[in-house]
Amino acid sequence: MKVDIKTENGRAIARLKGEIDHHNAKGLRTELDHYIVSVQPRELAIDFGGITFMDSSGIGLIMGRSKLMKECGGSLEIMNTQPYIRRVLKLAGVERIVKIT
Repeated sequence: MKVDIKTENGRAIARLKGEIDHHNAKGLRTELDHYIVSVQPRELAIDFGGITFMDSSGIGLIMGRSKLMKECGGSLEIMNTQPYIRRVLKLAGVERIVKIT
């Protein structure tokens, strides 16, 4: 799993590449949490354009980062999701908590 995070004008974009499953979700959480706490961006967008597979671990990843961003005074956006991922997120009710574009 690869994560590339760049910040521009207080907005961070984390581009993910690969699969999100229970094997690599912990590493993603650790890396994103460290970034959020140390940089404290006002906005964090997680770009799912490079995700080829996601199980329920992805929902947990999103929900936890949303909570941490709110605790740090920021917001989270999920972008470029594959159609099946967007459908899973909607069915799980994630769109009521996190902006999905």
